[in-house]
Amino acid sequence: MRNIIVGFLGCGNIGCGVWKLLSEFENDIHHRSNVNFQVKRILVRDMKKKRDEIIPEELLTTCAADITDDPEIEMVVEFMGGEEPATQYMLRALENGKTVVTANKMALALNWHDLQATAQKNNAGLYYEAAVCGAIPVIRTTIDSLQANRIEAMMGIINGTTNYILTRMSQEGSAYQDVLRDAQRLGLAEPDPTSDVEGFDAAYKISILSSLAFHARVPFDVVYREGISKVDALDIAYGKEMGYTLKLLAIAKRDGNVIDARVHPTFIPREHPLSSVHGSFNAVFLHGHACQDMMLFGCGAGSAPTASAVVSDMLYAANREKPYHPTFSNENKLAEGLTVTDDWRCSFYIRLTASDKPGVMAYITSCLGEEGISIRNLMQREAVDGHAQIVLITHQAGECAIHKALDAINQGDAKVESLIRVEGK
Repeated sequence: MRNIIVGFLGCGNIGCGVWKLLSEFENDIHHRSNVNFQVKRILVRDMKKKRDEIIPEELLTTCAADITDDPEIEMVVEFMGGEEPATQYMLRALENGKTVVTANKMALALNWHDLQATAQKNNAGLYYEAAVCGAIPVIRTTIDSLQANRIEAMMGIINGTTNYILTRMSQEGSAYQDVLRDAQRLGLAEPDPTSDVEGFDAAYKISILSSLAFHARVPFDVVYREGISKVDALDIAYGKEMGYTLKLLAIAKRDGNVIDARVHPTFIPREHPLSSVHGSFNAVFLHGHACQDMMLFGCGAGSAPTASAVVSDMLYAANREKPYHPTFSNENKLAEGLTVTDDWRCSFYIRLTASDKPGVMAYITSCLGEEGISIRNLMQREAVDGHAQIVLITHQAGECAIHKALDAINQGDAKVESLIRVEGK
């Protein structure tokens, strides 16, 4: 049996989850993989902090070098989160030829080029299944199972916090701030929820996924990002009435050498598979030229699901003769020859307040028509105080054209109250 000496960088919820899984699943790991993981040192900030799992105090250290520079430690598993100092610790471990397994989407998305270059230079492994979608094996599926495909598009619900919030708003008609407070009380949202609700978390993840899917680096800074903090429960209700469900989607598409990468609230038809993904669950829907449509669904967060992905990577690394690394040029910029468009095409949901007088609707349709935009669905509510609520969904149109049309509409007797993109057939 092969014995692998391991060091942990961090021991919060995920670290404790990995410790528990390695302890409770030890015999199965031995039987299935003929591998024994021996945790030698664990980096913590506070030696006296009470943890969910009973961990021998002699394993704990506050010095990262006890792990990154220990020649006995072959594998370093990082759970610290955030860009720094996690990135520097991982780089140091890789410089010393150690395999690194990480669940850190931020450090990976922002510093992948440095981490991979250092790993390759020192013949070290770098694995990160747990960085995206928790227990869902979307990364392994993309790089292993779908090698015979040209992946052309993917859409994902890849942040559980925002999906929980939007699910509650949809089911109960509750306001965003009310549901956010509940999510924070339940521990489903951080005290500072910015990374989740403003789309940063999902943007890190789609940067990683799209790079692997398209075999070309799609850096975080080219991903368009819009969060859910301005979503109005009224729009969710109107969308439901018209047959749509609202989700925060991470979307990536490739058409030839043009990349479309974005995160934003999105209406999808009620019959689309992603519309049934509720609560804190995650899912990724993708289309390959050979496999056609496919969806992966499951628990995208939590200590146990994430630990499942981390230990899977540990075993994957332990059983490889040589480290695996993506074959595309992994630099801190968009892959050469590619361009990113900000003029993607989709349908659009538009809610307007319009003066209740003759000619206003004709003016709205004229402004849209000037930009080649036609209306697919239209709903109007009875006027109150001389103003009517008009809700419409367009046929597919360009992002730039829709904004030009809405600027013109706002100059007349109508005001655009909200604009939400619509995807899916």
